[in-house]
Amino acid sequence: MIDSVQSYPCAERLSLVEQVHGRSVADPYRWLEDSSTAETKHWSRAQDDLWLTYAGTLSSRFRWKNRVRQLSEVSSVSTPVRRGGRCFTLRRAAGEQPVLFVDETPLIDPKRLDPSGLTTLDAWQPSPDGTKLAYQLSRGGDERSTLTVVDVTTGELIDGPLDGCRYSPVAWLPDGSAFYYVRFRQVRRRRLGDADDTTVLDREASYGLELSADGRWLTICTTTDLWFADLSRDEPPAHLPQETTTIMSVGPDNRLYVVTAGGIRIGDPTEPTVWRDYIQLDAPLTGLAILDEVVLTSTTSTITVHDRETGNYQAEIDLPGFGSVGSLTAHQNQAWFTYTDSVTPPTVFCYHASTGQTTGASCSRAAETQRLSYTSPDGTDLELHVIGKPGGPTILYGYGGFGQSLTPTYSAFALAWVEAGGAFVTATVRGDAAHRNATKQQTIDDFIAAAEYLIAEGWTTADELAICGESNGGLLVAAALTQRPELFTAAVSSAPLTDMLRYELSGLGERWTAEYGSVKNPHDFETLASYSPYHNVKSGVKYPAVLLTAFGNDTRVNPLHARKMCAALQHATASQRPVLLRFEPDAGHTTGGINLAADMLAFLATETGLDR
Repeated sequence: MIDSVQSYPCAERLSLVEQVHGRSVADPYRWLEDSSTAETKHWSRAQDDLWLTYAGTLSSRFRWKNRVRQLSEVSSVSTPVRRGGRCFTLRRAAGEQPVLFVDETPLIDPKRLDPSGLTTLDAWQPSPDGTKLAYQLSRGGDERSTLTVVDVTTGELIDGPLDGCRYSPVAWLPDGSAFYYVRFRQVRRRRLGDADDTTVLDREASYGLELSADGRWLTICTTTDLWFADLSRDEPPAHLPQETTTIMSVGPDNRLYVVTAGGIRIGDPTEPTVWRDYIQLDAPLTGLAILDEVVLTSTTSTITVHDRETGNYQAEIDLPGFGSVGSLTAHQNQAWFTYTDSVTPPTVFCYHASTGQTTGASCSRAAETQRLSYTSPDGTDLELHVIGKPGGPTILYGYGGFGQSLTPTYSAFALAWVEAGGAFVTATVRGDAAHRNATKQQTIDDFIAAAEYLIAEGWTTADELAICGESNGGLLVAAALTQRPELFTAAVSSAPLTDMLRYELSGLGERWTAEYGSVKNPHDFETLASYSPYHNVKSGVKYPAVLLTAFGNDTRVNPLHARKMCAALQHATASQRPVLLRFEPDAGHTTGGINLAADMLAFLATETGLDR
């Protein structure tokens, strides 16, 4: 354990103060943004040494690693995608990377392509006739995907690899001769074999693409705009008034489906701005499946059945418990979906519309999840999902952003903690569109209220409560520990945004202004400044033990955020609890893996007393 602030590496505090919208903004650790300078490299090496010294005192570190590995060794299979009489599934054997199969034959195996194990299959999309496959690979967790097209029967290369295709959607023409995709943030049409693409839309945005089954109707969606094209008329996409529309596509029944924040509307694609109410939604939509007889809609935790003609509610599909629903796919009168919760690995189920029955493997349960209700400061009732027993060290986990209110998914991290005697709590803090930008503080308030509830109800104490979050959840944790440090004994903030006044300048920040707002807007600036963790660290405050984690190949969130927050906390804290930075140079935003989980657990167990 770190004994005093003087034990931390020296970090120069610049007297840099800027005027932004008439307000003075100090940025003493601006120099840590540049990872290439000798000063930053020296500071980073000293932080690495500090972490390794601390980690060497964690006697349970290897025990956690072994148990997390054991619990992670579960096999899984994706929902099937059926094209042209072929069935495509992604299968993962225990302890191995996922492999894409066509029927029972492996088609894309990342480990065979790269025995080092550093190559990841990011996305894939077969052509409508099942004869071709477009797939995307990245290396080292950097998510900078290249797109390749192969012949499904022979495996031979047809096109590519094409760089600049980070998680690009692919919309095939019915005959498989061409497809629409996104490259270098442009919507393009590519005819197989041609040297050049046709640029369809160039707006430097993140796109969603949908093409109707007959190849006539193309829809293009961004977070703020919507375009619609009748390809039979060979005209450029027309910009449509979006309002609250999030998705628009033409279904197999040739009806136009328009998803808004409040529900689904339908219309005729020949009149794309004329809609009528179809299905009302109480939560953000995550999936829509149009079967021969019914329509299924899914949220993160439910699937409901509706009459196909009228949209009237018919039933809710029974699930094994309260967890997360994902990967909704359909073929004729059947639909497949996955179910998972904190103790249940992802499992595929099939819904048969003709009988209303659901079939699938039985779910084994290593522990039971309790659902607790608590109230946020604005009077909203929210839920906590708890595994484990009250009265001891507890991890409170949250996310709350990008339209997602977190629901439980299988976690070797959580199970290992509970097996050791702790409690693991997932907070369903609000992350829907109504709580972005100016009301981001509400998400933080939801999380803090969850911590207060757990303490008040005797689940844990402030001396045994830790908070944990990743990515947007890392921001949530960093904001909570700066606003209410006395509530927590430890915090893990993984791949976080912490400097919200400069987040637009690195990583994918410029694409996230719809979520967080822009510092260029005076109102957004005031909101961002009010909760930006880096700017709200105060000297002399007794902060909890903090572990910040960052990754060298993270192209979403630049490690500069973790570096600056670490330096600020190390300078400011008046407690004897450690502030540490764990950096993995060869990992990406989502590829920390077993070693990261084990180190986080060992840190939390030591600081909360679980390992005593």
